[in-house]
Amino acid sequence: MTMTFYRKLKFALLPSLALTVASLAAPLQAETLRMSNWVPTTHYLYTDVFKPWADDVEKATEGRVKVNILPKALGTPPQHWELARKGIADITWGNFTYEPDRFQSIWFAEFPSSGRDARAQSIALWNSYNKYLQADKAYAGVKVLGVGMFGGGQMHHGSKSMVKLEDVAGQKFRMGGPIQQVLIENLGGVPVSAPATKAYEMLESKVIDGSLHTFESVESFRLQDVLTYHTLFDQGFYDATFFLIMNAKKWDRLSPEDQAAIEKVSGENFSVRWGEAFNAHNASAEQALRDAGHTFSEPSPALLAKVTEIREQMVADWELAAKDKGIDDPRALLADFESDYKRLEGE
Repeated sequence: MTMTFYRKLKFALLPSLALTVASLAAPLQAETLRMSNWVPTTHYLYTDVFKPWADDVEKATEGRVKVNILPKALGTPPQHWELARKGIADITWGNFTYEPDRFQSIWFAEFPSSGRDARAQSIALWNSYNKYLQADKAYAGVKVLGVGMFGGGQMHHGSKSMVKLEDVAGQKFRMGGPIQQVLIENLGGVPVSAPATKAYEMLESKVIDGSLHTFESVESFRLQDVLTYHTLFDQGFYDATFFLIMNAKKWDRLSPEDQAAIEKVSGENFSVRWGEAFNAHNASAEQALRDAGHTFSEPSPALLAKVTEIREQMVADWELAAKDKGIDDPRALLADFESDYKRLEGE
């Protein structure tokens, strides 16, 4: 072969070589995950929890993965588990209580006396999910990135204190799930199912007499003027459980390195962030209501005893349902959750 041939070959390869070098030098395009969110961007869950978590994901993956929190939800709040499972959104968050029959195995955390420290609750629930709840096929099809609780819902009324059993009898309470329904019914009240967004209108029009909320919810839904009597159960009257999830197929397509980085800023770290946000807002809301001169009461011994009795029956019923859902030892699950909570409370 002549030198001319080599020179021609050299010049022929130069363009492809230049493209190869350029492609190696250019940064890899980030994987952008779409997250459906159903609270306003002014809500503290967005500003204090989801946006900082999304920023942490980008930082932990060194920009390889970004979370784009969409400006508008891709469905109603109860649809958000399916939105992620089906891949309509990559990431969603929501309330397990919105699909109570599907997630019966997690009911134990929503029973009365589940605690008032949302941080401790949320970490304990994350531990419970990892150790026990994954046996339930209801959680299949998604990657659970985090869970949380809200630090104890309470009983609120528009015109009088709820202290004795006879005070509750016949009173109509807005509630949002089967645990709350059973509580109100067994205390002699009348449960009325409705979202918290309807509470103000229903209280104003006397459709209901009271409503079940966390303190932060009384404030965030602007119910201060229509709910002025508050019965404070020391370890919470009821609770709610929440999830942060990702489509499983989308998760599996991420590199092991990025999966590990995301897990590092999720899981327990997410539970801490979630719980601390609820603790702060519950405390400030309760103080604001006290400063406004609202009436705070504690339940009578008889009312407390009745709630305890209802809880014991709830636990017995849940134990059977949880076994049907694949949980081998529900009592051990509950004992571990309560032990974790007591260990973490007040940290």
